[in-house]
Amino acid sequence: MARFRLVPVAAVLVLISACGGAPSPGPAPTSTTPVVPPGSALVVKIDNVAAARPQTGLDAADVVYVEPVEGGLTRIAAVYLGKLPSVIGPVRSARETDIDMLGQYGKPTLACSGSAPELVPLLRSAGMETGCQSAVPAAYFRDSKRAAPHDLYVHPDQLPKGVGPITQELTGAAPAGGTPAAKQHEQVASVGFDFEWSDQKWLISMDGTPLTTTDGGRLSAATVVVQHVTTRAGTVPGDVAGNPSPVAVTVGSGQATVLRDGQTFQATWSRTSRSEATIFADAAGHAVPMATGPLWILLAPAGS
Repeated sequence: MARFRLVPVAAVLVLISACGGAPSPGPAPTSTTPVVPPGSALVVKIDNVAAARPQTGLDAADVVYVEPVEGGLTRIAAVYLGKLPSVIGPVRSARETDIDMLGQYGKPTLACSGSAPELVPLLRSAGMETGCQSAVPAAYFRDSKRAAPHDLYVHPDQLPKGVGPITQELTGAAPAGGTPAAKQHEQVASVGFDFEWSDQKWLISMDGTPLTTTDGGRLSAATVVVQHVTTRAGTVPGDVAGNPSPVAVTVGSGQATVLRDGQTFQATWSRTSRSEATIFADAAGHAVPMATGPLWILLAPAGS
C-alpha cells in the first residue's frame, strides 16, 4: 500500500463539497513542507451496483472516490499509487466528473470500459484515454461467471503508465476539536453508506450490507471524507432511461466532514483549478490532515 506524502498546501487535496451555495472556506490553511512525489497514478472506474459486488482489487486502492451518477446510483474511481493487484473490476465507463476530479494526479492512466461519444474529445484533451478498453483491449477480459455489463475486468500491469506529478492529501496526527463517533451514516444520492470504527479503521457498509472484495475481505478506510457537492448538467444528455448524468463540481469551495481516529471533524474545502489539489481547513484555518492508509472520498450532492 502506498503511503501518502506531504505536499505544498497550495496543492493539498480538498474534498469536494458545496451544499446549496458555495460557503466561504475561511482563513487560508497553514503551510506544510513542499514535496513533489514521483511516480504515476492508475485510476480504474469500478461498477458499484448490487450486481457488481463483491468487487475485485478495490482493497488495494490508495484513494477511493464515490461519485454520483444517473438514476441516484454511484460509481467508484479507485486510485492506485503503489503496488497493483493482479486483477481489478468490474470495470465500467468514465464520467465527466472524472476529468476535473482527477486533475491533481497529472495525466493518470484511466482504465474504463469506454465513455459516451460526447466525452471522447474531453478525455483525449486531458490525456486520459490511453488506458481504456478501446485503447488496450488485450489488458481486459470477461468473467463468464458474471452477467454483462458487470463482467469486465482488467490486468493493470498491462496498461500504460500515467504521467505525474501527483499531489496528495496532507497526512499527519489528528487535530484537536474532533467529536467522538463510533458509527456514522452518510448518503450519496440514493445510496446509503455506514462507517463503523473498529480496530483502528472504519469498516464500510453499503445499503446495510458489509462491503467486501473477492480477494481482500471486508473493506475499510483509515480516513473517510464526505464532500457535499453541487452538481451541474453535463455534456452527456443522460442514460437510455432518460436519467440525467450529473457532473460533480470539484473546483470551488464548500464544506466537508472528515472521519478519522474514531472522530469526526468539520472542515471547509477550496480548490482553484483542475490542475491543483484541494485544501481542507478547520474553522481556525489550519489544514486538516488525513490518517496514513486508505482514504475514501464520498462526493455527496447537496440534498442527498
